[in-house]
Formats: sequence, structure tokens, C-alpha cells
Amino acid sequence: MTASDNPRNGDRIAKLLARAGIASRREVERMIADGRVKIGDEVVTTPNTVLTSLKGVSVDGKAVKTPDPARLFLFHKPAGLITAERDPAGRPTIYTALRNALPANAGRVMPIGRLDFNTEGLLLLTNDGGLKRTMELPATGLPRTYRARTFGDITQEQLEELIEGIEIEGVRYGPINANMERSTGRNQWIEVTITEGKNREVRRVLEHLGLEVSRLIRTAYGPFELLDLPRGQAVELKQVEVERFMKGLKVPGEAAEPRPAHEQARLRIRRDGPRAGTGGKPAGRKPSPTKPPAPRGAAPRKPGPGRK
Repeated sequence: MTASDNPRNGDRIAKLLARAGIASRREVERMIADGRVKIGDEVVTTPNTVLTSLKGVSVDGKAVKTPDPARLFLFHKPAGLITAERDPAGRPTIYTALRNALPANAGRVMPIGRLDFNTEGLLLLTNDGGLKRTMELPATGLPRTYRARTFGDITQEQLEELIEGIEIEGVRYGPINANMERSTGRNQWIEVTITEGKNREVRRVLEHLGLEVSRLIRTAYGPFELLDLPRGQAVELKQVEVERFMKGLKVPGEAAEPRPAHEQARLRIRRDGPRAGTGGKPAGRKPSPTKPPAPRGAAPRKPGPGRK
């Protein structure tokens, strides 16, 4: 079956299957190339096939169900876990921890972006492949904020130069907003906000500046914050909040321009439901437990550029 066999007022089958949570769009395209996807008894031959619904579509002989509404989970990933379904080296993955962290009816969820093995903090999960792809695209402009514990010599002026971007070993990294949080001697905590999310971007940039990174924590992704979510726990965003977020999410190619990164970083979505591990008490805006206390004798934290 080809794309010309279908009406134009629909979506590509690869997009629909990804949105239904069957697999990522790229994985769906491989399934189609392997002849595993059918419409009725006819094998789909191109991921560009346009459909208005998934009625009659099957994968590996199993009918595809009507996709559930998009769901979004916030997970506090501990260090020492791979952001993948399986690891050839046998290391534990996020799904090992998610067995006990997610509700029984969560179904299949996919991580939005990745966190390295030794990186901890906020990892978003969704059942909607389309939402996953949109949030991951650098063109969408969603900021990712990290806190890095580093060792070495660095000044705020050097960090401010990163706002112009930097090239390292032939790889160009876009604007990076970096601010010194606190320092004691050659030890310091640095807050870093990026919008591209290239592989190991924060570590590579800081190491290029001569710093050793001993701990890296993602504290925010777009408008979503880690806050005081306990390590290894997950919380689901309310459906009305997911819909509100998706409605305001600017997809690349739309006429409207996305919000600047510094404005998006100020957006906050409250989690009004029960907080994991609190016995049903509402989640407040308490400081995140990932922020260590200021060292004795350290100077008070000074606001960086644009910070109030």
C-alpha cells in the first residue's frame, strides 16, 4: 500500500503508530520496512502512508488499539541507571526502577531525551511518541537546566562567554546560560541551561573549560521541575495540565515563534496531586533535596546575569 492510496487529510502511519505508543517513529519505520505492519490483509510498504485513524491496522498480526490520551510522568532518575530498555553490558536500566515507581496502569512509556549513566535528576516519560519527538527536537526550544558540582578554576566571566555558544572538536554547541551558584576554593556548583541537548553536552563543555564534573543533576525540562520528588520515584501530571502544555507547545514549522529559553525556564506547572512518598499530602514548593547545603564559610549566593 502506498501513500497515494490514502486521503491527504490525515497523518502518516509512522506518526500515528508512534503516537499510539507502539514504538518510536524511527522504530516504526523499521517495522514497516520489515513488512510487520498491515492495513487489513495488505502489507504497508511506506511510512508515508496517510491515514485518518488506525482502524484496521495491525503490527505483527495484533490489532492496534485506539491510542490513549497523552500521559506525562516526572521521574527522579538515580545515578547508575541506563536510559534504555536493555543494556548489552547487563547494567540496570531505568525500567528496573520504574517497575515500582509507575502506577500499574501506566502501560508502555518512553523517555523524553536521555540522561547519562552517571547523571541523575528529572527524566520525563510519556506514552505518546509524537509528544516525545516534539519535546526532544532542538528547534522546539525547550530549555534543560542542570546543576553541576565541579572542581577547578573558573570565573563567572568565563561562564558568561558560553551564551555565544562554543565549538569543541568540530562540534558546535548553541547558546548556553551558565551561572556560578556557590564556590569554596576550587570547588563550585554551577547551574547550566541548554536548549539543544546534544550527547553529553554539559559535561563536555565544562570539561573543555578545565573543570572536573563529579555530579550532574537535571533539575528542569521545559516548564517541569524536579522540586522535592524523591529519588527513584515518579509522579504523573494531571491530564488537564498535559493538555494545557501540549496546546502551548510550539511545534517546529508553525508560524508562531517559540518562547525564548529564559522565559520558558520561568514557566512553572504545579503538581497539585499527592506527592510520591508523602502519604497523600499535597506537594509544596519545598527546596529540592538534590541541592546541598552551603559550605561553612561560603559567601552568600550572588545572582548571575538576569537572575533575581
